[in-house]
Amino acid sequence: MNVIGYVIAVVVLAMIFVITAKGIKIVPESRVYVVERLGKYSQGLQSGLNFINPFFDRVAKVISLKEQVVDFPPQPVITKDNATMQIDTIVYFQITDPKLYTYGVERPISAIENLTATTLRNIIGDMTVDQTLTSRDTINTAMRSELDEATDPWGIKVNRVELKSILPPEDIRVAMEKEMKAEREKRANILEAQAKKESAILVAEGNKQAAILNAEAEKETAIKRAEGQAQAILEIQKAQAESLRVLSEADPSQKILTLKGIEAFQKVADGRATKIIIPTELSGLASLATSFAELNQKVELKKE
Repeated sequence: MNVIGYVIAVVVLAMIFVITAKGIKIVPESRVYVVERLGKYSQGLQSGLNFINPFFDRVAKVISLKEQVVDFPPQPVITKDNATMQIDTIVYFQITDPKLYTYGVERPISAIENLTATTLRNIIGDMTVDQTLTSRDTINTAMRSELDEATDPWGIKVNRVELKSILPPEDIRVAMEKEMKAEREKRANILEAQAKKESAILVAEGNKQAAILNAEAEKETAIKRAEGQAQAILEIQKAQAESLRVLSEADPSQKILTLKGIEAFQKVADGRATKIIIPTELSGLASLATSFAELNQKVELKKE
């Protein structure tokens, strides 16, 4: 009887341990346990230590509250100008209401994927190929707004939508590559023409500045030369005036004046002229000059 009592006690203790273990739930951070009681939603267990009824409660779903990223495969989308584009979409979302997420929609990720595809078709259907390729930010914003509004009843918050890749048809890609090549060549030709133009302008400006500087230099040289000549003439005039003044103050005799006249005739007849016309009133002076010349020759003969 004692052995049976021990066995029963061990079994009871084991059952109590198992039941207690099932009633204790430790929830990790950023997770929520959705608990059902007899098949009906009961509560959501937050992070930390929690207790549930081990007989009637069960954890129906474990939900992560972290932001999640889903990369959906490329979707064929037809543009306004009837071009089929392959667009790859990435959706960033976060669960804000575990109850709505659990009971609001069946297979939420698949629902988001289908909703993304239909929303993308609606937006791209109103755009041309060029608008689609150049309006990524506009498309991302419009999709995020519509997806967030549509998934709100499911307890999902769409934080961001990104178009990972946009792949146009092959013929459009070839045409775009040719257009880009032509545009690059056009820009290169424009830049080359601008460079040549700027170079020619700089050369012309350099020649202009050189001509201006040369003209200014010639002008300064001419001015300096004219100033020098004027200064020389002025000095000669001053010397002549001084000579006349000194001569006038000395009260020269007729003989000195005659000698000065002879010197003047010597300067006139310095070998450059073949004829000298002497006025009649200076004939006496010419005779005197001849006498002086003969006297000068005699003196030189005696010296020899």
